[in-house]
Amino acid sequence: MSNGLVIIPTYNEIENVESIIRAVLALEKPFHILIVDDNSPDKTFEKVEFLQKEFKTQLFLQVRKSKSGLGTAYVHGFKWALQHHYDFIFEMDADFSHNPQDLIKLYDACQTREADMAIGSRYVRGVNVVNWPLSRVLLSYFASVYVKIITGMKIHDATAGFICYRREVLEKINLDKIKFVGYAFQIEMKYRTYCKGFKINEVPIIFTDRTKGQSKMSNSIIKEAVFGVISLRIKKLFNRL
Repeated sequence: MSNGLVIIPTYNEIENVESIIRAVLALEKPFHILIVDDNSPDKTFEKVEFLQKEFKTQLFLQVRKSKSGLGTAYVHGFKWALQHHYDFIFEMDADFSHNPQDLIKLYDACQTREADMAIGSRYVRGVNVVNWPLSRVLLSYFASVYVKIITGMKIHDATAGFICYRREVLEKINLDKIKFVGYAFQIEMKYRTYCKGFKINEVPIIFTDRTKGQSKMSNSIIKEAVFGVISLRIKKLFNRL
């Protein structure tokens, strides 16, 4: 039985899903994986169902009715993880932008109690991003600067989506109150963790842009992040977070 669950949301990730599953399950540290698929038109979930025959006790699947956003997929996964008594719960992309080997570094940071939330950070030691255009790097980097100014959090990579949580963090956060779905979701989870007084550590990683499949970034996701940060700060000031 593993005490660590890696949640991987998918939507049209048929080109990546088998490789990422095999890479995670081949690690020296045993992890379990939960795929949360939003009924992908490319039938990503069918590939996962096929792989479950090989990884009967390590690979789990939840298929939702339609595409409902990254944030709601993770909240769905968090609730599933808590119900199934995992102690360490991870967020991870399916497209190899997050190196599976770095899961162990995030786990170690939380397992040793150095952190209640360990963030795989692109910016804690300079800028460690591969294959992104300069415009995307600047957008991501200055988004984190903006978040730091508005919220007061001393986090270099506020929009990072490669994270390990101790279960106590997710138990204390009211998951039903999580509002945002894209970049803003990642910021919201960090801010709620910060406001609860948990220890947050940034673990340096190298982020590599996907080589297969399509990015889910959109203008609406960017707008949500910009205005969502202000909304979170206002709610905190009025004790309504």
